[in-house]
Amino acid sequence: MYFDKNFTFGVATSSYQIEGAHNEDGRTPSIWDTFSRIEGKVLNMDNGDVACDHYHRYKEDVAIIKELGVDSYRLSVAWPRIFPEQGKYNPKGMEFYKNVLTELKRNGIKTAVTLYHWDLPQWLQDMGGWEIRQSTDLFLEYVQKCFEELDALTDMWITHNEPWCASILSNAIGEHAPGKKDISAAIRVAHHLLLSHGKAVRLYHELGYKKPIGITLNLTPCYAASNSFSDRLAASNQDGTFNRWFLEPLFKGCYPLDIVNLYASRNSDFTFIHEGDFEVIGAQCDFLGVNYYNRSLMRYDSMSIALGSGAYSNYPKTDMGWEICPDEFVDLIQMLRDKYTDLPIYITENGSAWVDKVENGRVHDEGRTDFLVKHLEAVSKMNEMNLNVAGYYCWSLMDNFEWGHGYKQRFGIVYVDFETQERIKKDSYYKYQEIISQRNK
Repeated sequence: MYFDKNFTFGVATSSYQIEGAHNEDGRTPSIWDTFSRIEGKVLNMDNGDVACDHYHRYKEDVAIIKELGVDSYRLSVAWPRIFPEQGKYNPKGMEFYKNVLTELKRNGIKTAVTLYHWDLPQWLQDMGGWEIRQSTDLFLEYVQKCFEELDALTDMWITHNEPWCASILSNAIGEHAPGKKDISAAIRVAHHLLLSHGKAVRLYHELGYKKPIGITLNLTPCYAASNSFSDRLAASNQDGTFNRWFLEPLFKGCYPLDIVNLYASRNSDFTFIHEGDFEVIGAQCDFLGVNYYNRSLMRYDSMSIALGSGAYSNYPKTDMGWEICPDEFVDLIQMLRDKYTDLPIYITENGSAWVDKVENGRVHDEGRTDFLVKHLEAVSKMNEMNLNVAGYYCWSLMDNFEWGHGYKQRFGIVYVDFETQERIKKDSYYKYQEIISQRNK
């Protein structure tokens, strides 16, 4: 593997998944506090009330990041800490992030701050959430405070994390908060997420700030299970709903018309798209963040919204049941270069869940270690191909609240005992540390 001195190695987390302190210092509930209390929505009715208790243990966690040797740490801000009520700013909530960022800076660790990683304030959801256009203006009020208070302490801004999850998975499929199953609602949410991204980027530049700013998309390369017309249609629709629905408005100024027609047949209406919206959505960014976990192998399924569902393959799989696909990772980034953008690309998440056991104070996570090595080799190959991948953030720093899977699925390179909050560095942590230390200077 070859990584030059300018390549950014990082590790990532998000606010609701690690912070805990759900009702401290003025924080009010997010949609995930509400969703996790509905029976049957989250495994074992787990929630983020305590999570990794990062709110109180952040100095210990920063020390672990420092020892790892990464250049950068990706974290997110919890909107309900900053605006616990509509129009009510909470300086105490902002103080926590200032303290965390200051501690990171003191330890020589750069930061990438995500403004929205799914913890929408419940007060805003009660007004209609991302379905209403007003949400984009309320988001601007929130992000302006973050820019004003935190820009001097951070190095890179990410407006949104994985808008597909925050729209389709959350409002059409219903697996994430708020748990709706309404394709029309989901498409409105997706549009307002993208619109709020563009507004935030414009505002950041208008205010005269200079740090890099962009968005993170979760993307999946799509393949047909067979060469049949039906399976190829399923693969195209998966690409359209998962990838192109977000890439094309960002980089081409429109939604893909094949998917517009698909959604229109399912009673969606498009009056929420106003004149000039695509110009705002396409605001000039400094980079594109890509979260990559696996490919999509698709077969035709007439009962699905996009006329396709996942097909079986004999690829090895993680504990999430996700295929391990480092070669397809290269295909994905090549596709982005061929069709969409020459902006620097950061891999803002990549990782895997496995069943971990503590044995004599150690965690020998061979599967995760192998996954990490194979995907870093893929990134090294991408840069040999001149695909300009500027950095890689491993997901995640530590085991945490894994959304609908509760605390069962462990993605961390640091093991967390959720009873005692003990942190134990896994073999994958030490392997990542070794790879970083061997970087070409």
